[in-house]
Amino acid sequence: FGLEKPGRSGGFPNMACVGDFNVLSSSIPATKVELSVSCRNLLDRDTFSKSDPICVLYTQAIGNKEWREFGRTEVIDNTLNPDFVRKFIMDYFFEERENLRFDFYDVDSKSPNLSKHDFLGQMFCTLGEIVGSQGSRLQKAIVGIPGKKCGTVIVTAEELGCCRDSVLMQFCANKLDKKDFFGKSDPFLVFHRSNEDGSFTICHKTEVVKNTLNPVWQAFKISVRALCNGDYDRTIKVEVYDWDRDGSHDFIGEFTTSYRELSRGQSQFNVINPKKKGKKKKYVNSGTVTLLSFLIETEVSFLDYIKGGYSFNFKINLVLASTGNPSQPTSLHYMNPYQLNAYGMALKAVGEIIQDYDSDKMFPALGFGARLPPDGRVSHEFALNGNPQNPYCHGIDGVMEAYYMSLKSVQLYGPTNFAPVINHVARYAASVKDGSQYFVLLIITDGVISDMAQTKESIVNASRLPMSIIIVGVGPAEFDAMEELDGDVVRISSRGKFAERDIVQFVPFRDYIDRSGNHVLSMARLAKDVLAEIPEQFLSYMRVRGIKPSPAPPPYTPPIHVLQTQI
Repeated sequence: FGLEKPGRSGGFPNMACVGDFNVLSSSIPATKVELSVSCRNLLDRDTFSKSDPICVLYTQAIGNKEWREFGRTEVIDNTLNPDFVRKFIMDYFFEERENLRFDFYDVDSKSPNLSKHDFLGQMFCTLGEIVGSQGSRLQKAIVGIPGKKCGTVIVTAEELGCCRDSVLMQFCANKLDKKDFFGKSDPFLVFHRSNEDGSFTICHKTEVVKNTLNPVWQAFKISVRALCNGDYDRTIKVEVYDWDRDGSHDFIGEFTTSYRELSRGQSQFNVINPKKKGKKKKYVNSGTVTLLSFLIETEVSFLDYIKGGYSFNFKINLVLASTGNPSQPTSLHYMNPYQLNAYGMALKAVGEIIQDYDSDKMFPALGFGARLPPDGRVSHEFALNGNPQNPYCHGIDGVMEAYYMSLKSVQLYGPTNFAPVINHVARYAASVKDGSQYFVLLIITDGVISDMAQTKESIVNASRLPMSIIIVGVGPAEFDAMEELDGDVVRISSRGKFAERDIVQFVPFRDYIDRSGNHVLSMARLAKDVLAEIPEQFLSYMRVRGIKPSPAPPPYTPPIHVLQTQI
């Protein structure tokens, strides 16, 4: 179902969804909570098998009733009683009402478009309702299909600890019970962490190893927070199953352990099937599971790099072509004396936040798609300030001034080529080998693109470099080409070569415009979403290149002044 980024592209993410800090609120989140979702007795929409459910979470934007997608779980095949592994991680504010909507679908194809799948019902609640329930466990009926009992949903909230360690583990097993009539078992492991009320929450599944009683599973990495919420003595239950195609997996047995026990080198566990143990006097076990390796890694954060002195270089490019005469209200570049146009709002919204991470606040601002004075030559890369030798502007206010000045001096003209601009920034990024600088290219466009093939090739090449590309679409156009460049549903490729990382983030500005005309709210919404992926894109580059953050400088200590007293 593709890569991630809930809320815009509709792709089914590969990881748990993390809610970002709420830029529209002045308060600091009281804590982060992790929501786990399970269902019982869902509707069966498939003829020859059971439903293949997925859960989609929606939240309501501040100040209006619009529902926006927050994230999606994985799809679980062939079951009416799913326990979803992927979690939703949200900021919890005691003083705010956070409305939630959980929608359930039976997935029938690989399409990320929810309208292509069968609707199974929905549940409405608030985050406070979940947290305030006994044991922070809310169970409610699923509704939404008249005349049908749609089952129930159980949502559990758990406050997250701040442990940043991850552990890389590998397991194997020996002499597991044979469960298949014509062959050996197809075993896999399911890990659960215990909750404070004695229940268990699923936190990891291994892959299935086919036709063996002595499987060796691939090593996997899991955060200590997900495994035990930072409590080293919390019980971890591991179940062993034999995979079956119809979803009715056969239980082989289970064992319990703890993070502390694993970290101390406890390596072999008896797999116990309680039913067999109760029936057979000479029962010993249903096989053994052995821990082959246990490696602790401390996850570094985006802020670790910022504290260590890493900086962002912010490059700005504006598509000026084919958007009408700036003196006419129908133009997206209309120079309204009373308010910013769409280009100006997008530029200011993103720029004012990211400029705080740029060390010198000097931004090269380029335009493309215009005839330049004095001879009217067409340019796809020109300095907005009119100085090709020094296209740098001081701060976002300087960029805004250069943008409005350029509208008075150049003639807008197509076609629009993206590749030269991406290659321009890529040349700078390629010269930085130590990761000390990261480049962010902001492109604001009306959706027209004339060099799609070349642009895709440029993005694939740039995905190896310390850079990200933000594309903000303005105006009413269809942005299909931009969605393709975004690469969330299908990783972008060129000439058979796929991008190393997802480095493009596209959003249409119209999705963020406040209907009451509150432009401050519109810009805050845009900035929150458009910048959401930059930290993870930055971290993915650093991880791939093995670049660790520099030590943070020591805290400032004021000098000690010795007072001399004259006697």
